[in-house]
Amino acid sequence: MTDTKDETDVESRSLDDNLTAPVLDRSLVDPVYQAKAHVLNNAIQQIGMGKYQWELFVLVGFGWSMDNMWPIITSLILPAVALEFNQSKPPLLSLAQNIGLLAGAIFWGFGCDIFGRRVAFNATIGVTAVFGLIAAGSPNFAAIGCFAAFWSVGVGGNLPVDSAVFLEFLPGSHQYLLTILSIFWALAQLLATLVAWPLLGYRTCSETDTTPCTRSRNFGWRYFLIAMGGFATICFALRFVVFTLYESPKYLMGKGRDAEAVAVVHKVARKNGKHSPLSLADLEMHNEGGQQGVDAAAALKRKLEKVSMTHVRALFRTKKLAYSTSLIMCIWAFIGLAFPLYNAYIPYTLISRGASFGDGSTYLTYRNSLIIAVLGVPGALMGGVLVEVPLVGRKGALALSVVLTGVFLFASTTAKNSNDLLGWNCGFNFASNVMYAVLYAYTPEIFPTKDRGTGNALTASANRVFGIMAPIIAIYADLKTAAPVYVSGALFLAAGALTCALPFESRGKASL
Repeated sequence: MTDTKDETDVESRSLDDNLTAPVLDRSLVDPVYQAKAHVLNNAIQQIGMGKYQWELFVLVGFGWSMDNMWPIITSLILPAVALEFNQSKPPLLSLAQNIGLLAGAIFWGFGCDIFGRRVAFNATIGVTAVFGLIAAGSPNFAAIGCFAAFWSVGVGGNLPVDSAVFLEFLPGSHQYLLTILSIFWALAQLLATLVAWPLLGYRTCSETDTTPCTRSRNFGWRYFLIAMGGFATICFALRFVVFTLYESPKYLMGKGRDAEAVAVVHKVARKNGKHSPLSLADLEMHNEGGQQGVDAAAALKRKLEKVSMTHVRALFRTKKLAYSTSLIMCIWAFIGLAFPLYNAYIPYTLISRGASFGDGSTYLTYRNSLIIAVLGVPGALMGGVLVEVPLVGRKGALALSVVLTGVFLFASTTAKNSNDLLGWNCGFNFASNVMYAVLYAYTPEIFPTKDRGTGNALTASANRVFGIMAPIIAIYADLKTAAPVYVSGALFLAAGALTCALPFESRGKASL
């Protein structure tokens, strides 16, 4: 037992305490797993940030892009689709989308802890691309709703899977890049609105038109889906054909496949032009009772684990870990309702409230949507800066940005004209991009690797379940009033308060 204790105390003698000290307390994670995770952290840190990680950074960025782009696409086509199909309850399209997002978060998030990261990483964008392209030919509102749900199954898996993949190959010295990834999230919104402006701004029926909205006069949203589906296809091809993703070494180690984990580390080192001294013996020396996980009993246990709640229970193993997991799920849930309740209907709001201000043209609506999207880019970059500021860190940056997002929403109710509304929406988008940049980085950092996919799935599922409520509320609330805005703003403020109670600060610490 003394030898084991000495090995699990290896954090205090790491190459760099600030870079490899674990986020989670030692008592919260299995000691054998923790010791091996530390060995792999050191190996990845020795290899450093190289070609493999930078290529992965870009490809994971595609997943971040899809996560924001397709809900934005739904919100952008919503007014045109509602007019063409004469739909009295347009938010039903968002409801279909959110049901698909929930299914995707559950399936891919939990699944990647069972069948590995590679399959999920390569499949999610492919599913999105296929159904996004098919949706362009939708003959009625029911069809576009079904296809939106199907493409969202792919979208829903991007962040739970991609954040786990990237974090597990990232040196501790570069974990801030998980926050910087949100630049892709902001650029996706910018790209979608930039393409939507000419296609939807000029080839779309207007709410003020006196003639019926026919398919021939309203083809803009179909061209738009083809363009965005084509972009998703390119992203899928780059992931699946051009780049070779290695299975996560920590995932392999957590499954008892130590030799494969070592082999992956050496492959990454070679691609980076480096040499890794890691050997199988470095991992096996931490095993208790011989080689870990290769006998028949261990194999049977792993098979049974696939149909058990092992990964879920691990996240509630102690009071502190259960408290942390529950709190982050609540934060994701509140934001999951607040964000789509407002953001998903921004184009609709701009049109309806713009009409009451006397300037609700389709062209002006999509121009303003583009201006709002531009502010997301500096917001994502600001998030990357704030998380590394001493005394602020992940928790401080998250709490500040969530509260400011709610404040800007409340302020938007004071708008007297379209320019006022545009200004407050720009502030909202800036603050919300800071918020998501930090949230997407912080969440996977506080889960151990072997349960990270499950942890990401739990938070994403909480987010999507509450997201389903947003279109239901929108159906029965008048989107032309400020009521949904007040509800959304209050939820953001509540999420900000919960953030202050989170027990772990991950700045400057290596994930397990």
